Amino acid sequence: MSEVSLPDGCPDPPEALPDYAERVLEVAEGIPAGRVMTYGDVAEWLEQGGPRQVGRVMALYGGAVPWWRVVRSDGVLLPGHELRALAHYRDEGTPLREAGRAAEGHLPRLDMRRARWDGDGGERAQGHT
Repeated sequence: MSEVSLPDGCPDPPEALPDYAERVLEVAEGIPAGRVMTYGDVAEWLEQGGPRQVGRVMALYGGAVPWWRVVRSDGVLLPGHELRALAHYRDEGTPLREAGRAAEGHLPRLDMRRARWDGDGGERAQGHT
């Protein structure tokens, strides 16, 4: 992954991605369309770091991968990117739970029970099984 697209206002990336960041982005790229993994799922899959470290990698370097497939465990859409993410979810057929009338902004949430992917059928990064 040599080229990374960053959101406006982010610092320039270093010459080479840190190894951990490269591994996180590889996992994000491997998540099938219509499915999601939580930040914690990605860390567990890599057997390294935690949800905060994965979130930091995604915030800094995630623009070049399907960032909308790495999500919060409660299914709430990424603050500040809700409408962009929602368009991707609808295009990909990602299971959603429609918001109730009392929900702030009336935005749906991800249906985590149906949308969550456990990595089945994929190879673990760095040869883990």
